[in-house]
Amino acid sequence: MHISFAQTATPKWGMFELTLKGSEAGNPFIGVDFKASFEKGSKRYEAEGFYDGGGIYKVRFMPDEEGEWTYFTKSNKGELDGKRGSFTCTAAKENVRGPVRVRNTYHFAYSDSTAFYPVGTTIYEWAFQTKAKQAETIETLRTSPFNKARMLIVPPYKSHYLEGPAKMDIFPFLGNSKENWDFSRFNPEYFRRLEENVKQLADLGIEADLILLRPYDNGKWGFDRMDNETNERFLRYVIARFAAYPNVWWSLANENSFMKHLTDEDWDRYFQVVQKYDPYGHLRSIHNAGRIYDYGKPWVTHVSLQYYNAVSVLGVSPLLRDVYKKPIVHDEINYEGNVEKRWGQLSGEEMTFRFWSAYIGGAYATHGEATREGWISFGGKLTGKSPSRIGFLKKIVESGPKEGLTPIDQYYVLNAAGKAGEYYLFYLGKETPGSWSFVLPDNELKAGMRFKVDIIDTWNMTITPVKKTFTVKMLDNYKFIDEEGSKIKLPGKPYMALRIQRVDGGQLEEVKGRHDDEL
Repeated sequence: MHISFAQTATPKWGMFELTLKGSEAGNPFIGVDFKASFEKGSKRYEAEGFYDGGGIYKVRFMPDEEGEWTYFTKSNKGELDGKRGSFTCTAAKENVRGPVRVRNTYHFAYSDSTAFYPVGTTIYEWAFQTKAKQAETIETLRTSPFNKARMLIVPPYKSHYLEGPAKMDIFPFLGNSKENWDFSRFNPEYFRRLEENVKQLADLGIEADLILLRPYDNGKWGFDRMDNETNERFLRYVIARFAAYPNVWWSLANENSFMKHLTDEDWDRYFQVVQKYDPYGHLRSIHNAGRIYDYGKPWVTHVSLQYYNAVSVLGVSPLLRDVYKKPIVHDEINYEGNVEKRWGQLSGEEMTFRFWSAYIGGAYATHGEATREGWISFGGKLTGKSPSRIGFLKKIVESGPKEGLTPIDQYYVLNAAGKAGEYYLFYLGKETPGSWSFVLPDNELKAGMRFKVDIIDTWNMTITPVKKTFTVKMLDNYKFIDEEGSKIKLPGKPYMALRIQRVDGGQLEEVKGRHDDEL
């Protein structure tokens, strides 16, 4: 037996793959221990290998440092054991920044420290559609604002997957129905197809939020009622195949509490399986239904919340930040759409409002569209009004404080975030004031500081600079105001915001743009 393939060079945060030829005897998915250690100086990673069918065994590794790496394999099968070699890790490819990590407690960054601001969408079943529909989805994403996509890696039971143009011809396990699944044998070709989908997202700079387990069968396929041994074997196989992709996040489940045979102790164990066997520490969370999992547990990196009303009003996200001391991602906030289900009837205005509510609260949100064509299920084209407005918000957030938006005076001022003393973003939401008094919370302010103001129409996507520089003075123990007591004229319509930025050097540069809103 010999090494069939191994690269001699792999870029930083790329994928090194070692391929070995081994035995097909028995059941290669059970009873074969196969892993490899990768070393460079004091760094050492251990990655599990996997069986890829046809007598082929693979192990994948994502190097995170340039230079020469060495590896050696360990296995209880002689033909897979003791293989040694080396490869060179070269510079990262352009725009490849490594896995996303938690930074500044409540926010995210790529491994190269570049800030990452999640702006997600939901395409649960896009990987199970026809090649034409998948291609349409990718083209839609290419021009969308979304940089994270939630997707199932196990299909839900639906009649159109049994017959017709969308009939599925391949499943995670060998077999084609509940009557003949072999839960002890994975179908490698199924996972190869999923890998192509993850690569497609990576090429667009989109994080793949992979949903590992889910309900939605009611026992008809049985993927939602697998026993603990099968679930753990499935998790380890998925990790072995996918962990070396830099754009992967792990979502342990979608609506986990609908899988009623599994307890929180089971989910604890599954989290720890993912944590143990993922060498790179990809982000980990779980999406709830009626029973909310304890996101405070140490193996959970961030909150992935389905609680619609948390963003239907201002002020809840800061509370969640204080409770969990972790990034808050509102991964389901209902969907813009026109379906009969009440969760799929948001207007574009309401979806946009909920996004602003999340980000002003120092949190993040995930979009979804539920039309009769069904973006959240199948992908394809987007027809809603919110994506362009979400993209407008994304640009504002990305041009703001690099540390991320932080609630400002969250106990008394629910609609302001930014960086105290430097940057303020006030969201007026559904209120329709004709003017706004220039008042800032006192934290980090000193008399004489000077600020410029932009009036933002979040729905019409315009930014109008105010033709005045504002100099602050103390009003009382809690507030600073403009020394001239100025009020800013507003158009008296909803979904307006104000961006207030400190002016360095004492001289406000001329800002080009519309000037039709005056004091």
